[in-house]
Amino acid sequence: MKKILLLLMLATSVLVQAKAKYGIVMPASLKPGDKVAILSPGSTPSDSSVIKAMEVLKGWGLNPVRGKYVTNRYHGWAGTAAEREADLMWALRDNSIKAIICSRGGYGSAQILYNVPLDTLKKYNKWLVGYSDITALHSAMVKAGHMSIHGSMCGRLAKTGGTDEYSERLRKLLFGKEMPNVEAPAHAYNHTGKAKGILIGGNLSVFTQVSGSADYDFLDRDFVKDKDVVLFFEDVSESVNRVASLLFQMKLKGTLDHVKGIIVGRFTEVTSLSGYESMDQMLHEFLDEYQIPICYDFPTSHDESWNTPMIEGCPVELTVTPEKSALKFKKN
Repeated sequence: MKKILLLLMLATSVLVQAKAKYGIVMPASLKPGDKVAILSPGSTPSDSSVIKAMEVLKGWGLNPVRGKYVTNRYHGWAGTAAEREADLMWALRDNSIKAIICSRGGYGSAQILYNVPLDTLKKYNKWLVGYSDITALHSAMVKAGHMSIHGSMCGRLAKTGGTDEYSERLRKLLFGKEMPNVEAPAHAYNHTGKAKGILIGGNLSVFTQVSGSADYDFLDRDFVKDKDVVLFFEDVSESVNRVASLLFQMKLKGTLDHVKGIIVGRFTEVTSLSGYESMDQMLHEFLDEYQIPICYDFPTSHDESWNTPMIEGCPVELTVTPEKSALKFKKN
């Protein structure tokens, strides 16, 4: 009996230490029949993409419901900041809603955080799914202690019917059937090695929008100072000079000092190379001083055929070898 009690005490101690180290909790897995909300925190989606995506989710056995303002239009946004905030708070506070899937990115997600205190977000732990502009919400959710999913939204689900590889990975992740471990081909600029830490990142220009915010910045120095971090980023329609400036902003802030591994996604629709052969060449020159594992052209991007689900705030192990790079997610 004493041995059993001792083992239980040790197991409890390990769990407490793990929670103290990371402090970020994975939301509950979905079950057939669960209600999921479709929201538009940023720009307005097409009504057809929302309708088709809802059909896909129904085919997965879920019960999708639309936010009140999901297809509203206000200067390019899906409603005013107050309307989009109201939809978010409705989806968070309604206990019958078990997950939130964003219709699209665009612009404006950071606006709705202004009147949503971090203490409010801490109360509601449910999956939030999206990428691009939704990165602002991922940053806030991780700061609130909740994991979230950087992954496909309504547009992709509507286009492929949810049958593509990455949508299927999203489905399995939401239902708790499989973690989205992924491998990528070798790249000439890769730094080999192994790194462990919590995964955070997303759209580079978006998470720098909330940089310096004590409440919403998941790269805040006080937040990451006692954490090992594996950082991932990608972007669209940016120039080499703009991306270099954003990276230098992170360097000046001291963020990169806490990063144990870097995952460079695919940069699409680059507007100007400024004499470089590619965006990756500039990134390689900038990041080469960091003696940590780095992989390039990893499947996270605005190219939805190259955009695997990534769990924000989740403990991961990144392994980069001469043959490939691999990212393994670990449950709490």
